[in-house]
Amino acid sequence: MKKRYMLLTIIGLLVTMMVACSSNKQASNGSGQEKAPPADASVTLDILSWWTAGGEAEALNAVLKGFTQQNPLIKVENAAIAGGAGANSQAVLSTRLQGGDPPAVFQAQGGPDLLRWQDAGYLQPLNDLYEANGWAEVFPQALIDMNSKDGHIYGLPMNVHRNNVIWYNKKVFAEHNIEPPTTFDDFFAIAEKLQANGIVPLALGDKTSRWATLVFEMVLLDEFGVDGAAELWTGKVDFDSPQMRSALETFSRILDFTNDNHSALDWQDAAELVIGGQAAMHIMGDWETGFFESKNFKLDVDYGWVQAPNSDKVFSIVNDSMGMPKDVVNVEEARKFIVYLGSEQAQQDFNKLKGSVPARTDVDISGFSPYSQGAAQDFKEAKINISLAGGSATPSGFINKVDDTVKEFVTQRNIDNFIKSLNQAKSLLNP
Repeated sequence: MKKRYMLLTIIGLLVTMMVACSSNKQASNGSGQEKAPPADASVTLDILSWWTAGGEAEALNAVLKGFTQQNPLIKVENAAIAGGAGANSQAVLSTRLQGGDPPAVFQAQGGPDLLRWQDAGYLQPLNDLYEANGWAEVFPQALIDMNSKDGHIYGLPMNVHRNNVIWYNKKVFAEHNIEPPTTFDDFFAIAEKLQANGIVPLALGDKTSRWATLVFEMVLLDEFGVDGAAELWTGKVDFDSPQMRSALETFSRILDFTNDNHSALDWQDAAELVIGGQAAMHIMGDWETGFFESKNFKLDVDYGWVQAPNSDKVFSIVNDSMGMPKDVVNVEEARKFIVYLGSEQAQQDFNKLKGSVPARTDVDISGFSPYSQGAAQDFKEAKINISLAGGSATPSGFINKVDDTVKEFVTQRNIDNFIKSLNQAKSLLNP
């Protein structure tokens, strides 16, 4: 009996030791967290953006596919959210960051649009990745500066877009024997002719009011020039000036030549009016060329382009960049994705479909469209305008106020109210 009791005791001790060993194997390396997934398990990264239309969606999917092929154990979830010129995506981003559920990587525009998230303490710097991959030598310093603050780099530039462009339907122009406008006097002359013949001169989709703001910005560039327009956003200028009133009168007249249903449409809906021949022109960034091509609407056959009036030596820049929040669950995999986005292959695949210029200066663009090749050269040579409508010229609070003010002006056409509203918002320029 005594021997049997001792045997049971020994067995009990052995079982206890085995359980303890098993627990130790399941524990992490002293961090108190669960162990990392085994080598053959996959992790998931969610990528938050607003690239959902035509060529931009195709561009994002091409990059996600390329990354997955190189990293089959990392699943990438496309969490793109449509609409609002990015406002809808940004609202979701804000909620997730504040709720402690950050996406792995997210899209923002270089400058205040991206850096506001660092001001709130949500971003992690990417300086070590820049150093390890030699990015300081291949990304223009201007783009790095747009994505930096206090010596830290928080964004990976994906592209360069130009938004001072008028796109036009070549068949409509040929049928009415008109040439694309180079001044606003030209624009109004052909607009009157087109309207008299039942064609909408200028397509507008300002369900998202930012696209009306873009048209207004083109008028500001014509009226003030690049330097004068930039001075407006310093907070030191009274918006009540003869030039501003002249710009608003021009803007109001332009609105007379747009489609009646503009407030129900977004930018891609307005682009469809040009494709269908119901409208002749559309003022939009050059992501439009990616959208047109995705619809089999071909450059120099179906559509042409000209820079907005009095801006032929100006490149009004929009920069899409990718940021990485702090507290990302799978941080090493997210960093690996950022590194891939900065590669020559990813930048080529993405920008060829999107209609933009690669942010990297060493990417082979010989297979890009003639438009994109020309835009790349213009970016090197033209005077740069940091675009208001592109989200890079002012803090987000001010551009949002501009959008609201433009939206009100589109319906009321009250110049005094417009100027009063902007003057009241000047404090938002220096928060």
